[in-house]
Order: sequence, then C-alpha cells, then structure tokens
Amino acid sequence: MARLKTVCIAIVFAGFFIGGLGHFLAADFFLKIVPPALPYRLPAVYISGFFELAGALGLLLPALRSAAGMGLFALTVAVTPANVYMWQHAELFPTVPPPLLAGRLVLQVLLLATIWRASAPWSTARASAAQ
Repeated sequence: MARLKTVCIAIVFAGFFIGGLGHFLAADFFLKIVPPALPYRLPAVYISGFFELAGALGLLLPALRSAAGMGLFALTVAVTPANVYMWQHAELFPTVPPPLLAGRLVLQVLLLATIWRASAPWSTARASAAQ
C-alpha cells in the first residue's frame, strides 16, 4: 500500500510540476484552452500555473500533503471547463486528435482518483497499520 501511495505521489507531482511550468513557459498554448467567456484569461493561466507548482511541491512534504492534495483536487475540478471547451472546439486544436480530447475528460477522473490516493490522510494511516 505504501508503494502505491508513493507511485501516486510521483505521478501527481510530475504531472502538476511539469504542467505548472508549462503555464509560464507556454502561456500562449494554455491561453487558447481557456474558454473565451471567462474574464482575466491570462492571469488565470498564471495563477493556475502557480497553484499547480505549489500543490506539486506541497505533495512532497508530509505535513502539507493533505492540504496540497485538496488544493490540486479542487484545481482539477475548476479547470474542467477548459477541458470541455477543448473537446467541444476540437477544430481550434488541429494538432490534437479528437479522441484524445475526449480521452482527457476520462483521464481527468483518473487523475482525481490518483490525487486522492496520493494525498488522503487515511491512506497513510491505513498503510502504516498494514506494516
């Protein structure tokens, strides 16, 4: 059980750390996936990138892991409109195959489960009790 938690932490850390950096290094790409109806689109890209990085780093610290996981879980839910927008407007993203855009929505559910497993405090207690 402890090994599974470690793998989940590594997956979530890597995904959000790399993604968070991407918000700053490729802001134009991330700006394209923010639905145009949302205000303050560019600040939203930078703010979400900051919180992705903060959450990823927080996962590495056991004292902050639960709070970081809750934040990343909420952030993942909050960015769902961007993933739906991409799926609904596949023509705006010609380099991404439409099935992959739909698959992102399924992967988002798996990501939420992985965040939960990586950061839920009960999983640490259960893993410790099993050893």
